[in-house]
Amino acid sequence: MKRILVTGGTGFVGAYLLHYLLQRGYTNIRAIKRANSSMALVKDIEQQIEWIEGDVLDIFSLEEAMEGVEQVYHCAAVVSYDPRDKKKMYEVNVKGTANVINSALHTGIEKLLHISSIAALGRSQKTVYLDETAIWENSQTNSQYATTKYLAEMEVWRGMAEGLTVAIVNPSVILGSGFWNQGTGKFFMNGWKNFNFYSTGGTGFVDVRNVAKACIELMESNLNNQRFILNAENLSYQELQYQIADALGKKRPSVKVNYIIRELAWRIAWLQSRLAGTSPFLTKETARHSTKRYYYDNCKSTEKLQLQYTPIKETVTMTCEQLKLAATQDFKPMLLPII
Repeated sequence: MKRILVTGGTGFVGAYLLHYLLQRGYTNIRAIKRANSSMALVKDIEQQIEWIEGDVLDIFSLEEAMEGVEQVYHCAAVVSYDPRDKKKMYEVNVKGTANVINSALHTGIEKLLHISSIAALGRSQKTVYLDETAIWENSQTNSQYATTKYLAEMEVWRGMAEGLTVAIVNPSVILGSGFWNQGTGKFFMNGWKNFNFYSTGGTGFVDVRNVAKACIELMESNLNNQRFILNAENLSYQELQYQIADALGKKRPSVKVNYIIRELAWRIAWLQSRLAGTSPFLTKETARHSTKRYYYDNCKSTEKLQLQYTPIKETVTMTCEQLKLAATQDFKPMLLPII
């Protein structure tokens, strides 16, 4: 069995990845965590993982963590559309990935799998259908998060040019149980709170378990030095919100977000976040992107990795059932069944 290192192992994707590695039979698994990392999603397997306290910004802790390791799954990243997190995203997503690549080269890692995002493919006004051949364009439709994930990929390709064997996955919007007030957990919490607005845009969506299993399949394969889009379905945000409302037994959102509502909403959210000292639930970037629609091709992943994606309606239904249970337990973090 290979000796494994996972960065970002306590996060949303990283936690599922660790569960599936154990299910697959891996026993020599090491994961990096920060001193203040929440262990809520890995509590049941905490004792089966060798934890290294460190940070992707600390190259010394990275090289220590990679000592004796053969394969690295790089999951650590900051996902945010809050302009206040711009510097942090550049540090963790770009500089952190550069550090991971440099450490992997220095320690002689056998293969590195980088979890990127469809955001790194780039978006423009002209291109709405994207596959793995998409070429990045500097465009106002790209968020700061997208830019940092693109630059992170450039570090991975640099590592490949310097002799490191790599593979990249570009998941679409990842759904599933986890932290209810973070990331895509907010989609479900908005449904729970009867959020009555829907937007006209759309994107791709994928079950978090499909992402974790695809990463392992790709790592174990001979498919190297290439990228794979991981996407189950392309849906409108309205369709997703309707599915969530139905699964929760809530009223479907009925107010279509037009230009005036959109521009007013993010400004109100910005003001509320400043007064409360919290991150806004809506930003200028997310508000404006929510009206655009993009489609992502999953043919390469289904053909070369033979992935069978979980229907998004099934993912939504299972996640909503867990949210109902979590609502009786102070919305504690949960995981979908590891099947």
